[in-house]
Amino acid sequence: MTLARLDGRKGLLRQLDARLAALDTSGALTAFDDKHRQAFDLLSSTQAKHAFDLAREPQSVRDQYGRHQFGQSTLLARRLVEAGARFVMVDYGYDPDYGNVWDNHNAPVQNHPPIQQMVKRGYHLAGMDRAFAALVSDLRDRGLLDSTLVVFLTEFGRTPKINATAGRDHWPTVFSVVLAGGGMKQGMIYGASNPVASEPDRDEVGPADLATTLYYQMGIIADKELMAPGNRPIEIVDGGKVRKELLA
Repeated sequence: MTLARLDGRKGLLRQLDARLAALDTSGALTAFDDKHRQAFDLLSSTQAKHAFDLAREPQSVRDQYGRHQFGQSTLLARRLVEAGARFVMVDYGYDPDYGNVWDNHNAPVQNHPPIQQMVKRGYHLAGMDRAFAALVSDLRDRGLLDSTLVVFLTEFGRTPKINATAGRDHWPTVFSVVLAGGGMKQGMIYGASNPVASEPDRDEVGPADLATTLYYQMGIIADKELMAPGNRPIEIVDGGKVRKELLA
């Protein structure tokens, strides 16, 4: 990051703090609804500012998560959970040299390195493995893992066969999810694919069952009906069931 960009961020932060302070003393907050008040509290609270300040972490802890965007974002997730955030999502970001290194169709315009090199990068398998392991260990050591459900998943897998451009395409039929903490069984592998990883072979868990199980652990009734525009009732999850075999 250039010094000019860093100075721009500092200036924006000063403007934001000044506007928030003025809003807090003007009486305008009385016209806000609950959601706007929650947003204001998040932006203005000392607790939130401390949570977002990674400089408060020891250098050894920052190194443990990995000195790349995904690693530091995962560390920030732990800090937010520690500060009382109820839901945190970490996105992997983009590799500074190759962009979306997970979307490895390997078309000529992607210019990705060979997969055996790419997986070593911080934004790919090596970096994600390191950050995820650090998060689970860190939450456990701080006594937060039992009350925090960590879900590591993607939107689909990859084709079991290499395509014509030496890459792999989208494949929603089978892929893996990792769950930790939050009342889940530990050290268990559940389900399996067939030998070529093209189809589920046993103990298939579909998206509806996964979502219903996660909601169950959070105390949310998954088949509760919410009213959509036009007074149309829509269930939070359509047809899923709790997979008790995954629960501790």
